Amino acid sequence: MKIRLAAVGKIRGPFAAPLATYETRLRRYYSFDAAEVREEPARSKSVADRVCLEEGKRLLTRVSPGMETVAMHRGGVSWSSEHLSEYLAELGIRASPGAAFLIGGAYGLSDEILHSATHLLSLSAFTLPHELARLILTEQLYRAGTIARGEPYHKARNPRS
Repeated sequence: MKIRLAAVGKIRGPFAAPLATYETRLRRYYSFDAAEVREEPARSKSVADRVCLEEGKRLLTRVSPGMETVAMHRGGVSWSSEHLSEYLAELGIRASPGAAFLIGGAYGLSDEILHSATHLLSLSAFTLPHELARLILTEQLYRAGTIARGEPYHKARNPRS
């Protein structure tokens, strides 16, 4: 089973090194790759819909046929680390091609992506910069792998919390 993380924009600055570390660790558990798509230039807020539409088209080209799409959206559902691990395990049991986790740019994800996604997942009710969202999501995917294998990285006292 494959996990793809597709995001608008490149990772810059202080997030690059920790992201690379978690992406490397994550590959121990899943077939994982990350894809970045170009940000659409926006000179004013009035073009937000067009920006989301164009970035959304680019993101969708990174989703392989048959993959479930998990759109990262602050209005989505919050999952625990254990729930994420169970979700990924279930995909493996069903022999699913995998899941594509999509992170939008400055204006979020297009309506097309939000309406067609298999799941809307929230990392926080806060609006997060895409670099931080990508780092948090990648760490959580890594954590899901350690939970599935019963490794000591995840130290929750109650396994259902």
